Amino acid sequence: MKSRLTSFFYLLLCVAVNCSAQNKHFSPINENASVTTRALLERLYCTVDEGKIFSGLHHNQLFMPNYRNDLNRIEEAVSGAVPVVWGGDLAWDADKVVNMSIDHHRRGYLISMTWHAARPFDRGQVNFRKQTQGKFSKKEWEELVTEGSEMNRLWLEQVDSIAQYLKVLQENDVPVLWRPFHEMNGEWFLWGDRRGEKGFTVLWKMLYHRLTDYHKLNNLIWVWNPNNPRKHPVDKEMGYSLYYPGDEYVDVLAADVYHREWFQDTHDQLVTLGGGKLLALGEVGELPSAEQLASYNRYAWFMIWTSFTQDKYNTLDALKEIFGNERVINLKE
Repeated sequence: MKSRLTSFFYLLLCVAVNCSAQNKHFSPINENASVTTRALLERLYCTVDEGKIFSGLHHNQLFMPNYRNDLNRIEEAVSGAVPVVWGGDLAWDADKVVNMSIDHHRRGYLISMTWHAARPFDRGQVNFRKQTQGKFSKKEWEELVTEGSEMNRLWLEQVDSIAQYLKVLQENDVPVLWRPFHEMNGEWFLWGDRRGEKGFTVLWKMLYHRLTDYHKLNNLIWVWNPNNPRKHPVDKEMGYSLYYPGDEYVDVLAADVYHREWFQDTHDQLVTLGGGKLLALGEVGELPSAEQLASYNRYAWFMIWTSFTQDKYNTLDALKEIFGNERVINLKE
């Protein structure tokens, strides 16, 4: 009963919005999306139309004290400010993450979920360096995206195991800002910089159809989330369009931004690529200035990464400038 009441009031929060659409609002790409999932997507569009943006913070369950420290630091900068988007990751301690997600949803948070997937043949506790960033050859990749292959079968088992956790969230009527296989235009993840006819777009479509058509998951808002193309000598990120699976497979186009690399053109590229679909800042390291945030006017939410509230990344004044900004919506609001 508590879950149903929570979802009911959450639904009222989302749909009871006097929103004059300044921009086109798109329906979920999944035509069977749940009522609360549709309501959340609409609320996000209205937030942008109102000139607002939701605040967020990623919760790294492997380093729980860091998350607590982040909350305390934001509170120190702006009394009463609590980020409203709660970010989790299904790669580690998925049972715990799901339970925490349900609890936070009932308390009014919006849930963002990442998946730092291991290689299809890896099992057990995910090792970030050796598995998520582990060696995965071109031949292995092409086998992965070939239906009926052994690597494809192992991948389907991997996806099916994750689907069980997403189903628990669906059973509790929790809509999820689902951002799997993020930063695909970089080189550091096993799915990164895979181009062409057997490239990343095939993997994304495979995942969409497995979770949507096979597992009937109707609580997902599909967030396609590359890294901000940088002008950095150490690594390289390629352009967005090389990895875009198409409008019919994406609800939200997001970008991850670190190292204060805030470029207006990368925001505008997402606007153009998505044809006006909703945008977001999937991960943020160093925060933008209030002036910069105002110029990126199509982002519906931002999510600062765990531990990036430290002074070496963001001073108290920088946190106050954003979390105390009149455009930013925190939990209490």
